[in-house]
Formats: sequence, structure tokens, C-alpha cells
Amino acid sequence: MEAINLLEKFSLFSDHWSPKIIGELNGQQVKLAKVKGEFIWHNHKDEDELFFIIKGTLQIKFAEKTVVLHEGDMLIVPKGVEHCPVAEEEVWLMLFEPAKTKHTGEVKSHLTVENYDRI
Repeated sequence: MEAINLLEKFSLFSDHWSPKIIGELNGQQVKLAKVKGEFIWHNHKDEDELFFIIKGTLQIKFAEKTVVLHEGDMLIVPKGVEHCPVAEEEVWLMLFEPAKTKHTGEVKSHLTVENYDRI
């Protein structure tokens, strides 16, 4: 058991939309990501997904509304809900999701990550 320093972990990568695993607990993975621009519309059929904003402002578009998240905010997207994250400027975020969660759900894109790096 060792403390995990988030700022140190964020300093280890610069790519966008490519989450990095920093830990696991009870079948859940804890991931860090840097995001910028617009992701793709997708859902996770069987898994909820938690977004926690460390730095910046993230918009998450839904069919009926857009939720804006600021530093320190979090949002749980329920399983099966179509969503599209958007970051006008770079955002640092933490994700909690089951290990079996596919990055872009069933949608395949140039942004899809099949194998996550561990840092």
C-alpha cells in the first residue's frame, strides 16, 4: 500500500481521451484522463460511469440537456444513458467504472482504447 499522488500521475502523460489505470478496487478501475475537444456519443449498456473533475470544466451532453462540471464536481452517468463529453480547454478527470467497461461502449472510433495503460 502506497499513497497515490494524482498530480504526479497526471504529469506522466499528455495524450487526450486515453484513460490510464491508477488502481482497482472491488472490480472497479480508477482511471485518470486528460481530455480536450469533443468525444463521441456513446453509452455503456451495463455499467454506470463516474466522472470526477480534478482540473478544468467538462460538459457532458445528453439527449435532453447538457450538464456542466467544474473542478471538484462529479457526475454519475447511469448505465445505458447516451452521452458525449466535451472539453473546450484541457480537463483532467478521474473515472470510476467496472473493469469490463468498454471505453466507447459498442461504438468503434479512432478514439476507442482497447487496452489501458497502467501508471
